[in-house]
Amino acid sequence: MVGEDLPDSAPGKHVPYGANPYYKPEPLPPKTDLTFDAAFYETLSEATFWLGKLGGFSLTVDFAPVLYTSLLRKEAMESSEIEGADIDYNALYSYETRSGASSTGQHGTELTDTKDVQEVLNYEDALEAGIERIGVGEHISLELLHSLHETLLTNVPADRRETETIGEFKRHPNHLGEFVPPVPGTVEGHMDALLTYIRTGGTYHPLIDIALTHYQFETIHPYGDGNGRLGRLLITLQLYAGGYLEQPNLYLSEYFNRFKDTYVERLEAVRYEGEWEAWIEFFVTGIRHQAEESLRRSRELRNLQSRYEETYGGYARADARLACSLFEQPYVTAALVQELLDVTGPTAYRAIDSLIDDDVLEETTGRERNKEYRATEIFEILEKPPQTY
Repeated sequence: MVGEDLPDSAPGKHVPYGANPYYKPEPLPPKTDLTFDAAFYETLSEATFWLGKLGGFSLTVDFAPVLYTSLLRKEAMESSEIEGADIDYNALYSYETRSGASSTGQHGTELTDTKDVQEVLNYEDALEAGIERIGVGEHISLELLHSLHETLLTNVPADRRETETIGEFKRHPNHLGEFVPPVPGTVEGHMDALLTYIRTGGTYHPLIDIALTHYQFETIHPYGDGNGRLGRLLITLQLYAGGYLEQPNLYLSEYFNRFKDTYVERLEAVRYEGEWEAWIEFFVTGIRHQAEESLRRSRELRNLQSRYEETYGGYARADARLACSLFEQPYVTAALVQELLDVTGPTAYRAIDSLIDDDVLEETTGRERNKEYRATEIFEILEKPPQTY
């Protein structure tokens, strides 16, 4: 398609630029009316229904920190995996446990063991910062996006970044294969138009408009690197700002990750053929499934927490106190248990051994010394594959 004339249905045109022209997208909304069949509107209704159920659950349940952060963390992990990161829960929680970040509520300042861990933790920090700012009444703005972009790429090693420019728009053209997004000097105008569309409430149902704006952001590709992560983060911020989420606990990136090829193909089909409906159907279907997935997982975590409270709550024994604390600290060492429970080393080890016998904890390192333990059933819930698709 590069260099060829685009059909009239394409929502953009090629503009001569060096060896390859760049793509200039038309501003939103699409110039042609969108038409959907009855099946799509049923999916849209189901997506709204499940988002409502998820939001209602979030409001009625007193979430332990793990119920909040674990789903935010799942979104961060899945989004980073789309960009090629290779990471799992053990690595993340192990790093936090060893650095003392979990007990302070802040990530450590030193570099993480792996580049991938740093990217995931940055995504968490950016998402939490964005939610906090939207929550106090800020609008989605260029300044907010620049700030979140800087957070996403801070302390990411240079060999992992494709740009030296963070917290501001790209200074050099970038490429997605042969596709050349809008070039520097044109980006700000495109982004101003996009943010105006977001700020004025769009044209269609809010979930359709979020699908449109995600396409537009990824097509503009305004930054030198991190556009995929920031674009997916922006979806969560829009859902939160629109009242569809009470907490950032919708991990839509899991759906995009499972259907990565389709995700890319549908975006390209919009650029080159104007196939908006297929992209929007894919996007809304993802929201529908992931809202149900998030609700199911949240309920399972809450039910597990209730079972532990019933089994261990009210007892002064160290193992009982440790079991109930796992929903705030699901990954521990003996030293951390000593600190959490204010007990001696031998008492901490006895509590850990007791919960291993109850299949509540499991050792993760296989080492003789400096062992680490994780809450078996909590992580089983977090790590199991999607159940609705």
